[in-house]
Amino acid sequence: MDGILLIDKPPGFTSFDVIAKLRQMTKTKKIGHAGTLDPLATGVLPVFFGRAAKAVDLLPSHDKAYIAGVKLGTATDTQDITGKVLYEKPHSVTAREIECALSSFTGRILQTPPMYSAVRVNGKRLYSLARNGQEIEREPRNVTIYELRLLESDESSGVYSILIKCSSGTYVRTLCHDLGEKLGCGAVMTSLRRTMACGYEIEDCITLETAQEHTGSGTLALLPVSSVFSDLPELVLNEIQTRHFLNGLQLGLSQFSIVPGGERIRAVDGHGRFLGLAKADRLENKLVIVKLFALGVPQ
Repeated sequence: MDGILLIDKPPGFTSFDVIAKLRQMTKTKKIGHAGTLDPLATGVLPVFFGRAAKAVDLLPSHDKAYIAGVKLGTATDTQDITGKVLYEKPHSVTAREIECALSSFTGRILQTPPMYSAVRVNGKRLYSLARNGQEIEREPRNVTIYELRLLESDESSGVYSILIKCSSGTYVRTLCHDLGEKLGCGAVMTSLRRTMACGYEIEDCITLETAQEHTGSGTLALLPVSSVFSDLPELVLNEIQTRHFLNGLQLGLSQFSIVPGGERIRAVDGHGRFLGLAKADRLENKLVIVKLFALGVPQ
């Protein structure tokens, strides 16, 4: 079983819980996923089966999109609604003030990872230190917020919904916390739904229950691994080149009339079958294999 399954992760499950469920359903051991989601979060979780699991570390796009619920006037130790309340403050923040504050977080920003996170400092996970009541200095990291927009507001309850499009490594709950700090009243993330990951949209996802039904009936269809690399430039290999490529033999760039630019190239055979990823070494005049995904000769 090789390919990609797009799961709409349910609340209360970790990403690893989803993988465990799918291993049990499909009797497949080699499964990976892209983009960890906390138990509170739901939404797009791309799952990679078999040889497709080799693609997880090579994904061309790591950008994400989310819809988050934010409650003003409260701060917690985890920066979301599940944590211990640190303080509560009355506020009279308007939707217009929130929109103005959000604009200051767009673009390339520095973000300090929360204590309740899997980031390692001196070999220890931050959440392990946090659970022991420790708080240490964390190095701020660069992240990019492409779009940050207020979707819905309820000023009477102080609960708002925001759209976030961001780079990999962005902590949405920290973004909510920092928004509360800027507004002077505190804020926590109350919900999180990932609507896009690795170029895949929430509309393309299925639930675990649906996956179970299709597995039981033998109709579970996986996306080809090539789908995650569809935006990369393509290089078509003839039959002899394909055989050499699949056997790990070096191909000279002069064997091709045109070799596309870009850091990585999709290598396909004359039938359009995805063979693997390559890159053009212009100095050495050779095509370098990055990763093979196909096996055997063209059918």
